[in-house]
Amino acid sequence: MRFWNLIVTNLNEFLSYTGFANATIGNILMIIVGGVFIFLAIKKDFEPLLLVPIGLGIVLGNIPFRADAGLEVGLYEDNSVLNIFYQGVRQGWYPPLVFLGIGAMTDFSALISNPKLILIGAAAQFGIFGAYIIALALGFEPNQAAGIAIIGGSDGPTAIFLSSKLSPNLMGAIAVCAYYYMALVPVIQPPLMRLLTTQKERIIRMKPARQVTQTERILFPIIGLLLTTFIVPSGLPLL
Repeated sequence: MRFWNLIVTNLNEFLSYTGFANATIGNILMIIVGGVFIFLAIKKDFEPLLLVPIGLGIVLGNIPFRADAGLEVGLYEDNSVLNIFYQGVRQGWYPPLVFLGIGAMTDFSALISNPKLILIGAAAQFGIFGAYIIALALGFEPNQAAGIAIIGGSDGPTAIFLSSKLSPNLMGAIAVCAYYYMALVPVIQPPLMRLLTTQKERIIRMKPARQVTQTERILFPIIGLLLTTFIVPSGLPLL
């Protein structure tokens, strides 16, 4: 009998350390969100360079375990490997690195050949101010509302960077919302286009843009960097 009691006691202790015993509804929901991000990235090809690592990070950050175990394996435990990676989020290393990678892959030829397209980017500011006003109306503090507002600009790295400065306690939620919103653009956009345009307008064949020279491609980011940082020096890490 003593032997079986020992077996049961040890088994119960083992089970208390498993993720099944320590999981919360929040953990499960966020793991599902992370899985959806990875699915959209791989299956639907929605921002795979962003959504795959973000989805994986969400899953890893929500693996449940006993906080009092002292195993130093959790994302938020000092000296754990995952915590070392997490310093990139807390210290703001990742947004500039993400921007660097995306910026190096961005082709600005369409904008250079047709500068009027800048108005499309300018329209995003309406989304920012709209989200800011709504966040204030919902009771968020001004600095938190400012971090939330960047979601309206549909710009994930900027949302992470700004929220890390203004509202770090909301950074995770803001990042998830921003990227989920961006990933759903291909789903949201078609019905809106059908609603706001006619069939005749949608079949218009646009003239091909003019060829952009290599000199223009090189000068554009340099001039853009200098001009923007002279106007808003605090934007230098993102640019």
